[in-house]
Amino acid sequence: MLLRIEDTDSNRFVPGAENYIIEALQWLGIGIDEGVGVGGPHAPYRQSERKPLYRQYVDQLLDAGLAYIAFDTPAELESKRAATPNFQYDAHTRGEMCNSLTLPADEVKARIDRGDQYVVRIKIEPDEDITVDDLIRGQVTINSSILDDKVLYKSADGLPTYHLANVVDDYLMEITHVIRGEEWLPSAPLHVILYRYLGWTDRMPRFAHLPLLLKPDGNGKLSKRDGDRLGFPVFPLNWKDPKSGETSSGYREAGYFPEAVVNFLALLGWNPGTGEEILSMQQLIEQFNLEKVSKSGARFDYEKGKWFNHKYLQMKSDEEVADLFQYILVERNIIEDSQKVIQIVSLVKERANFITDLWEQSSFFFQAPATYDEKTVQKRWKADSPTQMLELAEVLGGIDDFSPAHTEEVVKAWIENKGYGLGAVMNAFRLSVVGAAKGPHMFDITDILGKEETIARLKHAVEVLG
Repeated sequence: MLLRIEDTDSNRFVPGAENYIIEALQWLGIGIDEGVGVGGPHAPYRQSERKPLYRQYVDQLLDAGLAYIAFDTPAELESKRAATPNFQYDAHTRGEMCNSLTLPADEVKARIDRGDQYVVRIKIEPDEDITVDDLIRGQVTINSSILDDKVLYKSADGLPTYHLANVVDDYLMEITHVIRGEEWLPSAPLHVILYRYLGWTDRMPRFAHLPLLLKPDGNGKLSKRDGDRLGFPVFPLNWKDPKSGETSSGYREAGYFPEAVVNFLALLGWNPGTGEEILSMQQLIEQFNLEKVSKSGARFDYEKGKWFNHKYLQMKSDEEVADLFQYILVERNIIEDSQKVIQIVSLVKERANFITDLWEQSSFFFQAPATYDEKTVQKRWKADSPTQMLELAEVLGGIDDFSPAHTEEVVKAWIENKGYGLGAVMNAFRLSVVGAAKGPHMFDITDILGKEETIARLKHAVEVLG
């Protein structure tokens, strides 16, 4: 895999974007074999640093009569578009425009010598069927009459446009496959023509135009606004727009694991045909096949993305998850023994989609409840709950072996002997210790909290709830 920075459109240059791309790929575990940040035999890899290289191919096309110089100003072009509906700069209109095909050669030279700005346009011959052999869509044929004479080079900044720069670089860098979104399919015939014009048909890359990612809740292409509206990231990492100052949320900062994001994205519009969904990077590399990519768009199910993250969280060892969770505890000024955190994680991680969810699922292990869930109090705290909880505190105080199995045996025997309802006692017990109707097995909780803390919480609940 080669990383090339396509920065020939100076008007759209975004400071910081290159470093962002590199950092995002590194986070996702997508290794770069050659290119920016790595180096290689085809350097430089920023197109803005390859100006002299492109110019020789511009001259080659001009000398062969396969391209021409055009002096039309933006205002003149806009005027033409306003006067002619669906105006296209092509074989039918180029004779009416200000270019080297309509001006005398000495005037063209004089204009260039005095510094007039110009562009170089490819000369497309009309009414020719151009066929693109696409690995996903099969043979796609487009008549050249619908193509305009695209700009290949701009004298204003001495840079080529996307069309010429990519064809030249793909050829010289020995790119085998050009994989891009389906919105670029109309430009593929132009690239085929350029390969032919430059005499490079012997090493034309294979094209594959991927389907669009669609909105989660309707038709149309996925956009950043959909993420903002529905509350999910569409960027790999947080991105702050240097112009607007607006920050877009990223999958990394939202708590996703990079391997979960890769797995999730890889199965949008493609699957291995085996029914498997959890696939490592190596498995994806081994099984991926462009011919199996769907032609139709893939709906972006962000809830499925959470499911993938949940699965990868469960696959991690308790020790690894505990290490990650410790960062959240430290942020809350909680310093806790690592073995205790591992034990807690083993009890609650099944309920979590993200590492950040672990705090909500386990906060009662680290902090006694300051308040009690109102709905649970109304439903679970009965008239006889205070008496039962104080009795339970005495029972627990008499237990020497506070292990989960033994404590459960003693408490259930006490409930049975007293004729209390098991559900009523245990629900009030959980409310007293946890503060809500949630959490793992009750006696696993008391084992971690210890006898003194459990009894203290029972007595506090009676004081607060009455």
